[in-house]
Amino acid sequence: MKARRRERFPMTPHPEWTPLLEELERRRDVAFASGGPQRIAREHRYNRSTARERIHKLVDDGSFLEIGTFVTTPTEDGSLLASTFVCGLAEIGGRPVAIGAEDFCVEGGGTGVHLARYKGGWGGFIEEFAYGYRIPLVLLINGVGGSVLLQDAIGYPELQSANPTFPVFDLMERVPVLTAVLGPTAGSSAARAHVAHFSVMTKDNGCLFAGGPPVVKQALGLEIDKFALGGVDVQVRASGLINNQAANEDEALASIRTMLAYLPDHVGARPAVRAEWIANDQADILGIVPPSPRRTYDVHALIRCMVDQDSFFEIAPDFGRSVRTGLARIEGHVVGMLASDNRFLAGSLDVPSSLKQTQFVELCDRFHIPIVYLVDVPGFLVGPKAEEAGVLKFGAQALRAIQKAKVPVYTVQVRRSYGLGGVATGSTDPMSLRLIWPSAAWGDMPIEGGVEAAFRRELEAVAPEERAALKEALTKRFEAQTSIWRAVENFAVEEMVDPRDSRRYLARLIRLFYRRPLSGPAA
Repeated sequence: MKARRRERFPMTPHPEWTPLLEELERRRDVAFASGGPQRIAREHRYNRSTARERIHKLVDDGSFLEIGTFVTTPTEDGSLLASTFVCGLAEIGGRPVAIGAEDFCVEGGGTGVHLARYKGGWGGFIEEFAYGYRIPLVLLINGVGGSVLLQDAIGYPELQSANPTFPVFDLMERVPVLTAVLGPTAGSSAARAHVAHFSVMTKDNGCLFAGGPPVVKQALGLEIDKFALGGVDVQVRASGLINNQAANEDEALASIRTMLAYLPDHVGARPAVRAEWIANDQADILGIVPPSPRRTYDVHALIRCMVDQDSFFEIAPDFGRSVRTGLARIEGHVVGMLASDNRFLAGSLDVPSSLKQTQFVELCDRFHIPIVYLVDVPGFLVGPKAEEAGVLKFGAQALRAIQKAKVPVYTVQVRRSYGLGGVATGSTDPMSLRLIWPSAAWGDMPIEGGVEAAFRRELEAVAPEERAALKEALTKRFEAQTSIWRAVENFAVEEMVDPRDSRRYLARLIRLFYRRPLSGPAA
Protein backbone atom coordinates (compact mmCIF):
# COMPACT_ATOMS: atom_id res chain seq x y z
CA MET A 1 0.00 0.00 0.00
CA LYS A 2 1.48 3.34 -1.04
CA ALA A 3 2.10 5.74 1.85
CA ARG A 4 0.34 9.09 1.69
CA ARG A 5 2.31 12.21 2.38
CA ARG A 6 0.89 14.22 5.23
CA GLU A 7 0.17 17.84 4.39
CA ARG A 8 2.41 20.09 6.51
CA PHE A 9 1.56 23.57 7.78
CA PRO A 10 4.40 25.93 8.85
CA MET A 11 4.53 26.61 12.56
CA THR A 12 5.83 29.70 14.27
CA PRO A 13 8.97 28.98 16.40
CA HIS A 14 8.45 29.35 20.10
CA PRO A 15 10.01 32.68 21.20
CA GLU A 16 12.08 31.00 23.93
CA TRP A 17 14.22 29.46 21.16
CA THR A 18 15.52 32.86 20.06
CA PRO A 19 18.12 33.50 22.83
CA LEU A 20 19.24 29.88 22.77
CA LEU A 21 19.89 29.90 19.04
CA GLU A 22 21.56 33.31 19.28
CA GLU A 23 23.98 31.93 21.87
CA LEU A 24 24.60 28.92 19.66
CA GLU A 25 25.51 31.17 16.73
CA ARG A 26 27.67 33.42 18.92
CA ARG A 27 29.69 30.44 20.04
CA ARG A 28 29.84 29.13 16.48
CA ASP A 29 31.36 32.47 15.47
CA VAL A 30 34.00 32.01 18.20
CA ALA A 31 34.85 28.54 16.90
CA PHE A 32 35.08 29.64 13.27
CA ALA A 33 37.18 32.69 14.21
CA SER A 34 40.07 30.33 15.07
CA GLY A 35 42.83 32.39 16.69
CA GLY A 36 41.54 35.67 15.34
CA PRO A 37 42.10 37.62 12.10
CA GLN A 38 45.71 38.60 12.85
CA ARG A 39 46.88 35.06 13.47
CA ILE A 40 44.98 33.76 10.45
CA ALA A 41 46.57 36.48 8.30
CA ARG A 42 49.99 35.46 9.58
CA GLU A 43 49.40 31.83 8.58
CA HIS A 44 48.23 32.91 5.14
CA ARG A 45 51.40 34.98 4.67
CA TYR A 46 53.38 31.75 5.16
CA ASN A 47 51.12 29.98 2.61
CA ARG A 48 49.60 27.96 5.44
CA SER A 49 45.87 27.44 6.00
CA THR A 50 43.77 27.15 9.13
CA ALA A 51 42.62 23.75 10.33
CA ARG A 52 39.15 24.05 8.81
CA GLU A 53 40.51 25.42 5.55
CA ARG A 54 42.76 22.39 5.23
CA ILE A 55 39.96 19.97 5.96
CA HIS A 56 37.70 21.57 3.36
CA LYS A 57 40.50 21.49 0.78
CA LEU A 58 40.98 17.77 1.31
CA VAL A 59 37.51 16.28 1.69
CA ASP A 60 34.62 16.03 -0.75
CA ASP A 61 32.58 19.22 -1.04
CA GLY A 62 29.96 19.57 1.68
CA SER A 63 30.89 16.30 3.38
CA PHE A 64 32.53 17.57 6.58
CA LEU A 65 30.38 17.01 9.67
CA GLU A 66 32.20 18.66 12.56
CA ILE A 67 32.15 17.20 16.05
CA GLY A 68 33.30 19.15 19.10
CA THR A 69 32.75 22.50 17.40
CA PHE A 70 32.15 24.43 20.63
CA VAL A 71 35.14 23.21 22.64
CA THR A 72 37.18 26.18 23.88
CA THR A 73 40.74 26.91 24.95
CA PRO A 74 41.57 28.69 28.24
CA THR A 75 42.53 32.38 28.10
CA GLU A 76 44.03 34.68 30.73
CA ASP A 77 41.06 37.06 30.65
CA GLY A 78 38.43 34.34 30.55
CA SER A 79 37.21 35.19 27.05
CA LEU A 80 36.13 32.45 24.70
CA LEU A 81 38.78 31.08 22.32
CA ALA A 82 38.36 28.34 19.72
CA SER A 83 39.63 24.79 20.12
CA THR A 84 43.22 23.88 19.26
CA PHE A 85 41.94 20.82 17.36
CA VAL A 86 39.18 20.54 14.74
CA CYS A 87 37.71 17.14 13.93
CA GLY A 88 34.74 15.27 12.53
CA LEU A 89 33.39 12.89 9.91
CA ALA A 90 33.93 13.48 6.19
CA GLU A 91 34.21 11.73 2.85
CA ILE A 92 37.18 11.47 0.51
CA GLY A 93 36.43 10.05 -2.91
CA GLY A 94 32.98 9.10 -1.64
CA ARG A 95 34.43 7.05 1.25
CA PRO A 96 33.86 7.90 4.92
CA VAL A 97 36.89 8.99 6.94
CA ALA A 98 37.52 10.33 10.42
CA ILE A 99 39.55 13.51 10.15
CA GLY A 100 41.31 15.81 12.59
CA ALA A 101 43.47 18.90 12.18
CA GLU A 102 45.60 20.86 14.63
CA ASP A 103 44.92 24.61 14.52
CA PHE A 104 48.27 26.39 14.84
CA CYS A 105 46.43 29.70 15.12
CA VAL A 106 45.17 28.68 18.58
CA GLU A 107 47.97 28.21 21.12
CA GLY A 108 50.12 26.61 18.41
CA GLY A 109 47.66 23.74 18.06
CA GLY A 110 48.77 22.34 21.43
CA THR A 111 47.34 19.07 22.72
CA GLY A 112 44.11 19.68 24.63
CA VAL A 113 45.39 18.45 27.99
CA HIS A 114 42.95 20.80 29.76
CA LEU A 115 39.93 18.91 28.42
CA ALA A 116 38.03 16.13 30.16
CA ARG A 117 38.73 14.08 27.04
CA TYR A 118 41.18 14.73 24.20
CA LYS A 119 39.54 15.48 20.87
CA GLY A 120 42.38 13.71 19.08
CA GLY A 121 45.94 14.08 17.92
CA TRP A 122 47.40 11.67 20.46
CA GLY A 123 44.51 9.44 21.37
CA GLY A 124 41.07 10.82 22.05
CA PHE A 125 37.65 11.10 20.46
CA ILE A 126 38.32 11.17 16.71
CA GLU A 127 40.83 8.33 16.89
CA GLU A 128 38.49 6.21 18.98
CA PHE A 129 35.75 7.08 16.48
CA ALA A 130 37.86 5.75 13.59
CA TYR A 131 38.72 2.66 15.61
CA GLY A 132 35.10 1.94 16.54
CA TYR A 133 33.57 2.56 13.11
CA ARG A 134 36.50 0.93 11.26
CA ILE A 135 37.09 3.81 8.89
CA PRO A 136 40.37 5.44 7.81
CA LEU A 137 41.86 8.16 9.99
CA VAL A 138 43.43 11.28 8.48
CA LEU A 139 45.37 13.71 10.67
CA LEU A 140 46.57 17.12 9.45
CA ILE A 141 49.42 18.03 11.76
CA ASN A 142 50.90 21.42 12.61
CA GLY A 143 51.22 21.81 16.37
CA VAL A 144 53.58 22.35 19.27
CA GLY A 145 52.58 19.19 21.12
CA GLY A 146 52.52 20.09 24.80
CA SER A 147 51.88 23.69 25.88
CA VAL A 148 52.88 25.29 29.18
CA LEU A 149 49.80 27.51 29.07
CA LEU A 150 47.46 24.56 28.56
CA GLN A 151 49.29 22.51 31.17
CA ASP A 152 48.79 25.39 33.63
CA ALA A 153 45.03 25.16 33.05
CA ILE A 154 45.01 21.70 34.64
CA GLY A 155 46.42 23.05 37.86
CA TYR A 156 48.83 20.15 38.53
CA PRO A 157 51.63 18.36 36.63
CA GLU A 158 50.71 15.13 34.90
CA LEU A 159 52.90 12.05 35.26
CA GLN A 160 53.39 11.14 31.61
CA SER A 161 53.80 7.40 32.21
CA ALA A 162 50.23 7.39 33.53
CA ASN A 163 48.76 8.71 30.26
CA PRO A 164 47.10 6.11 28.02
CA THR A 165 48.04 5.75 24.35
CA PHE A 166 44.86 4.01 23.22
CA PRO A 167 44.05 3.83 20.38
CA VAL A 168 47.13 5.39 18.73
CA PHE A 169 48.93 2.09 18.12
CA ASP A 170 45.83 -0.12 18.05
CA LEU A 171 44.57 1.82 15.03
CA MET A 172 47.56 0.65 12.99
CA GLU A 173 46.27 -2.91 13.21
CA ARG A 174 42.71 -2.07 12.19
CA VAL A 175 42.34 0.86 9.77
CA PRO A 176 44.49 2.99 7.44
CA VAL A 177 46.10 5.95 9.21
CA LEU A 178 47.43 8.81 7.07
CA THR A 179 49.16 11.96 8.32
CA ALA A 180 50.35 15.21 6.76
CA VAL A 181 52.82 17.58 8.41
CA LEU A 182 51.92 21.04 7.09
CA GLY A 183 53.92 23.37 9.32
CA PRO A 184 56.23 23.48 12.37
CA THR A 185 55.52 20.47 14.56
CA ALA A 186 57.06 19.36 17.86
CA GLY A 187 56.77 16.89 20.72
CA SER A 188 53.82 14.52 20.76
CA SER A 189 52.47 15.98 17.52
CA ALA A 190 55.78 15.17 15.78
CA ALA A 191 55.73 11.63 17.11
CA ARG A 192 52.08 11.22 16.06
CA ALA A 193 53.01 12.05 12.47
CA HIS A 194 55.19 8.96 12.27
CA VAL A 195 52.64 6.53 13.76
CA ALA A 196 50.87 6.11 10.44
CA HIS A 197 50.75 3.86 7.41
CA PHE A 198 51.59 6.85 5.22
CA SER A 199 52.99 10.27 6.06
CA VAL A 200 53.84 13.32 3.97
CA MET A 201 55.49 16.65 4.83
CA THR A 202 55.62 19.95 2.95
CA LYS A 203 58.99 21.28 1.83
CA ASP A 204 58.02 24.94 2.13
CA ASN A 205 56.68 24.87 5.71
CA GLY A 206 56.92 21.38 7.17
CA CYS A 207 59.41 20.58 9.92
CA LEU A 208 59.21 18.37 12.97
CA PHE A 209 61.36 17.51 15.94
CA ALA A 210 61.24 16.12 19.48
CA GLY A 211 62.16 19.61 20.70
CA GLY A 212 62.25 22.77 18.61
CA PRO A 213 65.07 25.32 18.30
CA PRO A 214 64.28 27.04 21.66
CA VAL A 215 64.44 23.67 23.46
CA VAL A 216 67.69 22.76 21.67
CA LYS A 217 69.23 26.10 22.64
CA GLN A 218 68.19 25.65 26.26
CA ALA A 219 69.45 22.06 26.44
CA LEU A 220 72.58 22.22 24.28
CA GLY A 221 73.36 25.90 23.83
CA LEU A 222 73.07 25.40 20.08
CA GLU A 223 71.50 27.93 17.73
CA ILE A 224 69.81 26.11 14.85
CA ASP A 225 67.23 26.88 12.19
CA LYS A 226 63.98 24.89 12.38
CA PHE A 227 64.41 23.50 8.87
CA ALA A 228 68.02 22.50 9.50
CA LEU A 229 66.81 20.76 12.65
CA GLY A 230 63.83 18.92 11.21
CA GLY A 231 62.94 19.87 7.62
CA VAL A 232 62.46 17.45 4.73
CA ASP A 233 66.20 16.95 4.21
CA VAL A 234 66.40 15.60 7.75
CA GLN A 235 63.10 13.79 8.31
CA VAL A 236 62.38 12.53 4.78
CA ARG A 237 65.83 11.99 3.27
CA ALA A 238 68.05 11.20 6.26
CA SER A 239 65.95 9.70 9.08
CA GLY A 240 63.08 8.33 6.99
CA LEU A 241 60.69 9.34 9.78
CA ILE A 242 58.28 10.75 7.17
CA ASN A 243 57.59 8.86 3.93
CA ASN A 244 57.13 11.53 1.28
CA GLN A 245 57.76 15.20 0.73
CA ALA A 246 55.47 17.60 -1.11
CA ALA A 247 56.27 21.04 -2.47
CA ASN A 248 53.37 22.68 -0.64
CA GLU A 249 50.14 22.14 1.26
CA ASP A 250 47.96 21.47 -1.77
CA GLU A 251 50.38 18.86 -3.10
CA ALA A 252 50.54 17.16 0.31
CA LEU A 253 46.75 16.94 0.55
CA ALA A 254 46.62 15.51 -2.99
CA SER A 255 49.08 12.81 -1.87
CA ILE A 256 46.75 11.87 0.99
CA ARG A 257 43.83 11.49 -1.45
CA THR A 258 45.93 9.40 -3.84
CA MET A 259 47.30 7.09 -1.16
CA LEU A 260 43.88 6.52 0.40
CA ALA A 261 42.50 5.36 -2.94
CA TYR A 262 44.83 2.33 -2.85
CA LEU A 263 43.79 1.21 0.64
CA PRO A 264 40.65 -0.51 1.95
CA ASP A 265 38.47 0.97 4.68
CA HIS A 266 39.77 -1.52 7.24
CA VAL A 267 41.65 -4.81 7.57
CA GLY A 268 38.47 -6.81 6.98
CA ALA A 269 38.16 -5.59 3.38
CA ARG A 270 40.19 -5.59 0.19
CA PRO A 271 41.27 -2.52 -1.80
CA ALA A 272 38.78 -1.51 -4.47
CA VAL A 273 39.31 -2.90 -7.98
CA ARG A 274 39.03 -0.48 -10.88
CA ALA A 275 37.06 -1.74 -13.84
CA GLU A 276 38.86 0.47 -16.36
CA TRP A 277 42.61 0.37 -16.95
CA ILE A 278 45.16 0.72 -19.74
CA ALA A 279 48.15 -1.57 -20.22
CA ASN A 280 51.48 -0.28 -21.46
CA ASP A 281 53.41 -1.85 -24.35
CA GLN A 282 55.39 -4.70 -22.79
CA ALA A 283 57.83 -4.75 -25.71
CA ASP A 284 59.39 -1.63 -24.17
CA ILE A 285 60.87 -3.76 -21.37
CA LEU A 286 63.60 -5.08 -23.66
CA GLY A 287 64.67 -1.50 -24.35
CA ILE A 288 64.60 -0.51 -20.69
CA VAL A 289 66.61 -3.35 -19.14
CA PRO A 290 69.99 -4.42 -20.57
CA PRO A 291 70.81 -8.07 -19.77
CA SER A 292 74.35 -7.23 -18.61
CA PRO A 293 74.59 -6.71 -14.83
CA ARG A 294 77.34 -4.16 -15.44
CA ARG A 295 74.92 -1.71 -17.02
CA THR A 296 72.37 0.38 -15.13
CA TYR A 297 68.75 1.03 -16.11
CA ASP A 298 65.84 3.20 -15.02
CA VAL A 299 63.86 1.00 -12.64
CA HIS A 300 61.04 3.57 -12.51
CA ALA A 301 60.58 3.12 -16.25
CA LEU A 302 60.42 -0.66 -15.75
CA ILE A 303 57.81 -0.37 -13.00
CA ARG A 304 55.67 2.06 -14.99
CA CYS A 305 55.82 -0.23 -18.01
CA MET A 306 54.66 -3.32 -16.10
CA VAL A 307 51.76 -1.75 -14.16
CA ASP A 308 48.59 -0.07 -15.40
CA GLN A 309 49.18 3.25 -17.09
CA ASP A 310 49.70 6.14 -14.64
CA SER A 311 48.97 3.94 -11.63
CA PHE A 312 52.32 3.86 -9.76
CA PHE A 313 52.44 5.91 -6.54
CA GLU A 314 55.89 5.79 -4.97
CA ILE A 315 56.31 5.72 -1.20
CA ALA A 316 59.48 7.03 0.48
CA PRO A 317 61.30 7.84 -2.78
CA ASP A 318 64.04 9.85 -1.04
CA PHE A 319 65.00 7.28 1.62
CA GLY A 320 66.74 3.93 1.14
CA ARG A 321 66.97 4.54 -2.59
CA SER A 322 68.53 1.18 -3.49
CA VAL A 323 65.01 -0.25 -3.07
CA ARG A 324 61.88 1.33 -4.58
CA THR A 325 58.49 0.87 -2.95
CA GLY A 326 55.03 1.97 -3.97
CA LEU A 327 51.46 1.01 -4.75
CA ALA A 328 50.14 0.45 -8.26
CA ARG A 329 47.49 -1.49 -10.16
CA ILE A 330 47.69 -4.41 -12.53
CA GLU A 331 44.45 -4.90 -14.48
CA GLY A 332 42.77 -2.63 -11.93
CA HIS A 333 43.90 -4.64 -8.89
CA VAL A 334 46.01 -2.91 -6.23
CA VAL A 335 49.49 -4.39 -5.88
CA GLY A 336 52.56 -3.48 -3.83
CA MET A 337 55.63 -2.89 -5.98
CA LEU A 338 59.14 -3.54 -4.62
CA ALA A 339 62.13 -3.13 -6.93
CA SER A 340 65.91 -3.12 -6.61
CA ASP A 341 67.39 0.12 -7.96
CA ASN A 342 70.84 -0.65 -9.39
CA ARG A 343 71.57 3.09 -9.74
CA PHE A 344 72.10 3.36 -5.96
CA LEU A 345 74.60 1.13 -4.14
CA ALA A 346 74.30 -1.20 -7.15
CA GLY A 347 70.94 -2.26 -5.69
CA SER A 348 72.44 -3.56 -2.42
CA LEU A 349 70.29 -3.70 0.71
CA ASP A 350 71.66 -1.29 3.34
CA VAL A 351 70.13 -0.21 6.65
CA PRO A 352 67.74 2.46 5.24
CA SER A 353 66.50 0.26 2.38
CA SER A 354 66.04 -2.69 4.76
CA LEU A 355 63.94 -0.55 7.11
CA LYS A 356 61.97 0.78 4.18
CA GLN A 357 61.29 -2.70 2.80
CA THR A 358 60.23 -3.98 6.23
CA GLN A 359 57.69 -1.18 6.72
CA PHE A 360 56.32 -1.52 3.19
CA VAL A 361 55.87 -5.29 3.41
CA GLU A 362 54.05 -4.87 6.73
CA LEU A 363 51.73 -2.29 5.11
CA CYS A 364 50.88 -4.64 2.24
CA ASP A 365 50.42 -7.60 4.55
CA ARG A 366 48.13 -5.63 6.86
CA PHE A 367 45.77 -4.57 4.05
CA HIS A 368 45.80 -7.74 1.89
CA ILE A 369 47.85 -6.29 -0.97
CA PRO A 370 49.90 -8.84 -2.97
CA ILE A 371 53.55 -7.94 -3.57
CA VAL A 372 55.54 -7.92 -6.81
CA TYR A 373 59.31 -7.75 -6.30
CA LEU A 374 61.48 -6.83 -9.31
CA VAL A 375 64.84 -8.22 -8.19
CA ASP A 376 68.35 -7.16 -9.15
CA VAL A 377 70.26 -7.33 -5.86
CA PRO A 378 73.95 -8.16 -5.34
CA GLY A 379 73.27 -8.81 -1.64
CA PHE A 380 73.61 -6.82 1.56
CA LEU A 381 75.86 -3.76 1.45
CA VAL A 382 79.38 -4.65 2.62
CA GLY A 383 82.12 -2.61 4.29
CA PRO A 384 83.01 -1.25 7.73
CA LYS A 385 80.39 1.54 7.73
CA ALA A 386 77.63 -0.90 6.81
CA GLU A 387 78.70 -3.28 9.56
CA GLU A 388 78.82 -0.49 12.16
CA ALA A 389 75.31 0.58 11.15
CA GLY A 390 73.99 -2.94 11.74
CA VAL A 391 73.23 -3.95 8.15
CA LEU A 392 72.84 -7.63 9.08
CA LYS A 393 70.43 -6.82 11.91
CA PHE A 394 68.16 -4.63 9.83
CA GLY A 395 68.59 -6.81 6.75
CA ALA A 396 67.39 -9.78 8.80
CA GLN A 397 64.29 -7.79 9.75
CA ALA A 398 63.54 -7.19 6.07
CA LEU A 399 64.03 -10.89 5.40
CA ARG A 400 61.77 -11.88 8.29
CA ALA A 401 59.00 -9.48 7.24
CA ILE A 402 58.78 -10.83 3.70
CA GLN A 403 59.03 -14.46 4.79
CA LYS A 404 56.31 -14.02 7.43
CA ALA A 405 53.90 -12.11 5.17
CA LYS A 406 50.54 -13.79 4.62
CA VAL A 407 50.11 -12.22 1.19
CA PRO A 408 51.83 -13.74 -1.86
CA VAL A 409 55.17 -12.39 -3.03
CA TYR A 410 55.66 -12.68 -6.79
CA THR A 411 59.41 -12.48 -7.35
CA VAL A 412 60.42 -11.38 -10.84
CA GLN A 413 64.11 -12.22 -11.16
CA VAL A 414 65.32 -9.46 -13.48
CA ARG A 415 69.05 -9.96 -13.08
CA ARG A 416 71.11 -10.69 -9.91
CA SER A 417 70.16 -12.35 -6.63
CA TYR A 418 72.96 -13.23 -4.22
CA GLY A 419 73.29 -14.27 -0.59
CA LEU A 420 70.92 -13.33 2.20
CA GLY A 421 70.02 -10.18 0.29
CA GLY A 422 68.50 -12.49 -2.30
CA VAL A 423 66.61 -14.43 0.38
CA ALA A 424 64.97 -11.13 1.39
CA THR A 425 63.35 -10.80 -2.04
CA GLY A 426 60.97 -13.74 -1.97
CA SER A 427 58.70 -15.92 0.12
CA THR A 428 58.19 -19.64 0.57
CA ASP A 429 54.46 -19.15 1.17
CA PRO A 430 52.48 -21.59 -1.04
CA MET A 431 50.84 -18.70 -2.92
CA SER A 432 54.16 -17.09 -3.80
CA LEU A 433 55.87 -17.68 -7.13
CA ARG A 434 59.16 -16.89 -8.87
CA LEU A 435 59.31 -15.76 -12.50
CA ILE A 436 62.81 -15.85 -13.97
CA TRP A 437 64.13 -13.82 -16.88
CA PRO A 438 66.89 -15.24 -19.14
CA SER A 439 69.10 -12.38 -17.86
CA ALA A 440 68.95 -13.69 -14.27
CA ALA A 441 71.92 -14.88 -12.23
CA TRP A 442 71.93 -16.09 -8.63
CA GLY A 443 73.83 -18.00 -5.99
CA ASP A 444 75.49 -17.67 -2.59
CA MET A 445 77.66 -14.87 -3.97
CA PRO A 446 78.76 -13.48 -7.36
CA ILE A 447 81.16 -15.87 -9.12
CA GLU A 448 84.04 -13.39 -9.34
CA GLY A 449 83.95 -12.57 -5.63
CA GLY A 450 83.49 -16.22 -4.76
CA VAL A 451 86.55 -17.24 -6.79
CA GLU A 452 88.62 -14.54 -5.09
CA ALA A 453 87.55 -15.81 -1.65
CA ALA A 454 87.80 -19.57 -2.30
CA PHE A 455 91.06 -19.56 -4.28
CA ARG A 456 92.92 -16.69 -2.63
CA ARG A 457 96.00 -18.81 -1.83
CA GLU A 458 96.18 -20.33 -5.31
CA LEU A 459 95.88 -16.90 -6.93
CA GLU A 460 98.56 -15.42 -4.66
CA ALA A 461 100.90 -18.36 -5.35
CA VAL A 462 101.21 -17.71 -9.09
CA ALA A 463 103.11 -14.92 -10.78
CA PRO A 464 101.18 -11.62 -11.16
CA GLU A 465 101.18 -11.94 -14.96
CA GLU A 466 99.54 -15.40 -14.67
CA ARG A 467 96.98 -14.42 -12.03
CA ALA A 468 94.39 -12.90 -14.40
CA ALA A 469 94.41 -15.97 -16.67
CA LEU A 470 93.96 -18.34 -13.69
CA LYS A 471 91.12 -16.27 -12.30
CA GLU A 472 89.38 -16.22 -15.70
CA ALA A 473 89.71 -20.00 -16.03
CA LEU A 474 88.30 -20.60 -12.55
CA THR A 475 85.45 -18.16 -13.19
CA LYS A 476 84.44 -19.87 -16.44
CA ARG A 477 84.54 -23.25 -14.72
CA PHE A 478 82.11 -22.17 -12.02
CA GLU A 479 79.90 -20.26 -14.44
CA ALA A 480 79.36 -23.51 -16.32
CA GLN A 481 78.48 -25.30 -13.09
CA THR A 482 76.05 -22.62 -11.94
CA SER A 483 74.02 -22.11 -15.10
CA ILE A 484 70.50 -20.98 -14.21
CA TRP A 485 69.18 -23.39 -16.86
CA ARG A 486 70.20 -26.28 -14.60
CA ALA A 487 67.91 -24.84 -11.92
CA VAL A 488 65.09 -24.42 -14.44
CA GLU A 489 65.52 -27.96 -15.76
CA ASN A 490 65.28 -29.33 -12.20
CA PHE A 491 62.23 -27.21 -11.26
CA ALA A 492 64.25 -25.29 -8.65
CA VAL A 493 62.35 -22.24 -9.90
CA GLU A 494 58.76 -22.16 -11.08
CA GLU A 495 58.90 -20.54 -14.52
CA MET A 496 61.33 -18.96 -16.95
CA VAL A 497 59.54 -16.27 -18.93
CA ASP A 498 60.14 -13.85 -21.73
CA PRO A 499 60.27 -10.48 -19.89
CA ARG A 500 57.42 -9.25 -22.10
CA ASP A 501 55.16 -11.98 -20.65
CA SER A 502 55.75 -11.04 -17.01
CA ARG A 503 52.70 -8.79 -16.70
CA ARG A 504 50.45 -11.48 -18.20
CA TYR A 505 51.57 -13.99 -15.57
CA LEU A 506 51.30 -11.47 -12.75
CA ALA A 507 47.80 -10.40 -13.77
CA ARG A 508 46.53 -13.99 -13.66
CA LEU A 509 48.09 -14.61 -10.25
CA ILE A 510 46.83 -11.33 -8.76
CA ARG A 511 43.28 -11.93 -10.00
CA LEU A 512 43.44 -15.37 -8.42
CA PHE A 513 44.54 -13.92 -5.09
CA TYR A 514 41.71 -11.37 -5.10
CA ARG A 515 39.24 -14.28 -5.46
CA ARG A 516 40.61 -15.93 -2.34
CA PRO A 517 38.60 -15.54 0.89
CA LEU A 518 40.09 -13.02 3.30
CA SER A 519 42.11 -14.26 6.21
CA GLY A 520 43.77 -12.39 9.06
CA PRO A 521 42.51 -10.05 11.80
CA ALA A 522 38.76 -9.97 12.30
CA ALA A 523 36.92 -7.08 10.66
